[in-house]
Amino acid sequence: MNTMTAVKKSIITAVCAALCVVLPQAFHAIPNAALVYSPIHIPVLLCGILCGPYLGAVCGIAGPVLSSLFTGMPAAAILPQMMIECGVYGLISGLMMKFVSTKNMYADLYISLITAMLFGRIIAGLAKAFIFAKGEYTIAAWATVYFATALPGIAVHLILIPAVVFALAKAGLVPLKYSAKTNEPPTENITVQ
Repeated sequence: MNTMTAVKKSIITAVCAALCVVLPQAFHAIPNAALVYSPIHIPVLLCGILCGPYLGAVCGIAGPVLSSLFTGMPAAAILPQMMIECGVYGLISGLMMKFVSTKNMYADLYISLITAMLFGRIIAGLAKAFIFAKGEYTIAAWATVYFATALPGIAVHLILIPAVVFALAKAGLVPLKYSAKTNEPPTENITVQ
């Protein structure tokens, strides 16, 4: 069974962390793009799926820090809660890809993505309610910001991330977890450690 080397995983993590700086800038021209599309979440979720929970969490913590240092976004006031939220996205997407085994790559990807997005939003809401905006944050505000406003971004993530994973696999840059024809583990697998 062939897996990605530690060097390849490190390179993918570095590219994803760099995308955490570049993608939000690309969306900057769109009003409220950070809230609506959450572009920084895309490379973090992708890193967790491709490189595993630990590197996914590293990307989730480092990505917002790098973006804040180079672009001023996210602002210093919200940087800690972004680090928590994105760290959870990277960690959970990696854990789910490691442990979910439906024998269908699409199912594994969607289960991993949806679970990571739910956990990230729940943990971010709890952190905001109990640490960052203690006593001022309501469930209605949480649901509005993380679900109603972010619905277009959620849809984009669910379409774009699996497409990127399959495009990278087709280009031979990353192995798939299962063979496309048989849904059985191929000679090359994504194995997260």
